[in-house]
Amino acid sequence: MSIRQPPQAASSTSDRLTLIEHARQAVFQSDGMAAAARLEPWIERSWRRCLAQGLQPDQRLAFDPVSSVAMRRVIEANQPLLRAAAPVIQQLARAMADTRYFAILTDAQGVVIDVNGPIDHHNRLAHLIARVGVDLSEQAVGTTAIGATLAEQQPVWLHRGEHFFDDTSAYSCAGAPLFGPDGRCVGMLDLTGINVPERPALKHLVTQSALSIENALTLAQPHHLLLRLNWPGRTPGEESDGLVCLDADGRITGANRAAADMLTLPAGAPWPHCSDVFAVPPDSLFDAARGQRGAVELPLWSGLRLQVLARLNDGRASTAASQRPLSTSVPLKDVETALIRRAVEEARGNVMEAARVLGISRATVYRKIGRR
Repeated sequence: MSIRQPPQAASSTSDRLTLIEHARQAVFQSDGMAAAARLEPWIERSWRRCLAQGLQPDQRLAFDPVSSVAMRRVIEANQPLLRAAAPVIQQLARAMADTRYFAILTDAQGVVIDVNGPIDHHNRLAHLIARVGVDLSEQAVGTTAIGATLAEQQPVWLHRGEHFFDDTSAYSCAGAPLFGPDGRCVGMLDLTGINVPERPALKHLVTQSALSIENALTLAQPHHLLLRLNWPGRTPGEESDGLVCLDADGRITGANRAAADMLTLPAGAPWPHCSDVFAVPPDSLFDAARGQRGAVELPLWSGLRLQVLARLNDGRASTAASQRPLSTSVPLKDVETALIRRAVEEARGNVMEAARVLGISRATVYRKIGRR
């Protein structure tokens, strides 16, 4: 189905690209003083980081993948993120139907760990970036939604020439960071199109999708008690809830970003006992869960009050989540086969050397790649 463009679309698109080109000239060909009015500050910061590395916009890009061994480590290390993201990424296809945008998931260093959507691998520009294992960090490919999101730790929208390199000026993309249950950034979600109309609304879509992934990561965290938080006047049970995981002793073991913001939890630091946050005895939280009570309004030591819904977890939910088969657009067996094939190629066909590098038997290599 084709999408009709409003009459003013062509004119506004032309004006937008003209402004971007003026900004590029201001930063790359002068002292950059005139760029501020035409650029998002984070884009100019990214451009200047690229220039500080000695990079130039007209350089050719290789879009290199990491090594087979490194890619295998990345895939194995990011299994929780892949499991949490898989259903969300698959649902994105409905929202982005007929836009020709597709989804890319990376780890915290910008290495692609999953792709999904209408990817035409006969199109060189699509194939270059939509590959598991390719390094799309700012250091590798300059200013993109992926690199900027990871550097700035905020959702971004980037169109055509707002990318640093000429080789990436055909892309338009939205990105949002992904934070784990300990508050640290674990990766990012990117929505990219190639030579397509600008769709700034995708920034909202990718932000909401990132929230869903973060919630799934938090809910998969082993916990004895789950607290759903929201402000008075809003009943817990919504996607915007703060989620807090407690162990049997009442210590916080995980939280999503909403909860971390509500409770002022420091990212990456050892999180406190619930009694250091809630101005109520810890037993009252467990009693509320055992009694299957609804949301109750509780005070914090900060003086604020929250609506809190407490629910016990018998362990089956987190165990099921950890054992759920990985369902991504790239099945794990296919990823493993691709890793092995690449190792054999890098070893110039020496199966024994490839097996040694991968830490598996020669027989396994032959079996996975179908050789006899």
